[in-house]
Amino acid sequence: MTKNSDVEPKKKTGTEEEVDKVAEAPVQKDSDDLDKQNENIDLNEVIKKKDAELNELVGRMQRLAAEYDNFRKRTQKEKERIYIDALADVVGKLLPVVDNLERAVTAAEQDESKGLQEGINLIYKQTLDALDKLGVKPIETVGKCFDPEIHDAVMHIEDDSLECNIIVEEFQKGYIYKDEVVIRHSVVKVAN
Repeated sequence: MTKNSDVEPKKKTGTEEEVDKVAEAPVQKDSDDLDKQNENIDLNEVIKKKDAELNELVGRMQRLAAEYDNFRKRTQKEKERIYIDALADVVGKLLPVVDNLERAVTAAEQDESKGLQEGINLIYKQTLDALDKLGVKPIETVGKCFDPEIHDAVMHIEDDSLECNIIVEEFQKGYIYKDEVVIRHSVVKVAN
């Protein structure tokens, strides 16, 4: 009887070994290639998804920045508008005082008392200076062309010596803020 250890294992011939290697190698290469392709496909898909997410986040950030900028500009305009409205309201309440000062100046000129006239003139000038510092100016009228945006015509006369729509007399002075917002229209008489 022979022992297992005494029997030598059957040796493969060179051609059999080559056949085995060739049979095993392509299968192993194919599975490695498939794993690599699967990894590449998975990575490419992940990269595409991440790029899409990044683009979406960048777009959202840009829209948010634009919305904030629009909000900031809108808020600034609203603040300016509130200031203008408040100023027009306050100045509108002061204008009757200015009117009365003008009347007092006119009455003081007819009176012999120079002290009263000078005092009223100083108050009147000081009031007009304060209005000017706030950006409020009287609207020019006499000799100017009638503009319905800033003038209020209450009388009309025919005068061939004057051009059409020329203001000939002012009944009440109008005031405008920064040449944009009419606080009070000038009440005028218009020729032709």
